[in-house]
Amino acid sequence: MRTILAGNWKMHTDRADAVALAQGVARGERAAGVEVIVAPPFPYLEAVVAACEGSGVVVAAQNCHAEPQGAYTGEVSVPMLKDLGVGACIVGHSERRQYFNETDAAVAAKLEALHGAGLQPIYCCGEGQAERETGRHFDVVGAQLKEALGKLDRAVVRGLVVAYEPVWAIGTGLNATAEQAQEMHAFIRKELGRLIGDSAQDVPILYGGSCKPSNAEDLFQGPDVNGGLIGGASLEAGSFLQLIAIAARVKA
Repeated sequence: MRTILAGNWKMHTDRADAVALAQGVARGERAAGVEVIVAPPFPYLEAVVAACEGSGVVVAAQNCHAEPQGAYTGEVSVPMLKDLGVGACIVGHSERRQYFNETDAAVAAKLEALHGAGLQPIYCCGEGQAERETGRHFDVVGAQLKEALGKLDRAVVRGLVVAYEPVWAIGTGLNATAEQAQEMHAFIRKELGRLIGDSAQDVPILYGGSCKPSNAEDLFQGPDVNGGLIGGASLEAGSFLQLIAIAARVKA
């Protein structure tokens, strides 16, 4: 099973900071056996691709549009990303769903476009605090998986990296336990199994809820936790490299 650490920089860094951070990750000592992805803001993608050239670090976009071209002011297409040397893209992040009303149908179209272009899709799903507190977390995540992935070709689903985001544990001061993370990851793998059968065992599922060096070792112990989609802790090369080392050690 692949182990992946992906850093989502969100709307942080200026150009100089983005390049320096990318160089810190690309030139830092990274443990073998962990795939490393960084996702800078759109304006700095080309600069970060250049900074990571030859290092094995994959550069991801934080979003894309499903159409290859057209009258979609302000949007960025998958062919444009590929032309820049981008190798992956985050799709369906909770902040895209919350602030920009991104639907499961829109997510499905983006996943198809990325698969067709040969870019690695990182598909996000997860529940909010009220949904967790009322015991509806499995229903919510199950519905997201069904609506976004249920009509896709099996090859598209087999090629995904899935990231579980407990939205209630992101920037709230609350933390998911290792047991809660593993429980949901196992549920996601079971649901993927309904769609693609035994191939679900080969789909990496990343944990994306305030993972940092102080809690990563416990979180990564879960057999269905195959790495992390890292937010704040990816904005400093040292902490991100520390997470990579922890993942390598735990999953060795």
